[in-house]
Amino acid sequence: MQIDIKGRNVPVTDELRTHAERRLTKVTRQVSELARLEIEIFKEPNPRVANCQVAEGTLYLKGVTLRAHDASPEMLHSLNLMVDELARQVKRHRDKLRHRREAHAAAARAARAAASTALPSL
Repeated sequence: MQIDIKGRNVPVTDELRTHAERRLTKVTRQVSELARLEIEIFKEPNPRVANCQVAEGTLYLKGVTLRAHDASPEMLHSLNLMVDELARQVKRHRDKLRHRREAHAAAARAARAAASTALPSL
């Protein structure tokens, strides 16, 4: 999986990069090598907003795009929340695909069984 981290008026430090990559190892194992993740971090300009450090993630998979957005007073915490939300979405997407595949296989088995019992024996 290709990971791009962008900062909007916020410097992207090596600490943030390594932390994000370390947190995303589980998600990386669950998605394709061709998947692309774009993480954008920024600080909310309004001084009245308490959760001003924002992390947004967009994961581009084959046929689907997953997005996560989280904010907190600290950037690393925002990044952790965003990664957790993205991991939940990836798990849900994988389960949905697995259930579809199993249902399709069960329907095909049922059709083969119905076809084999419908044929007269000689």
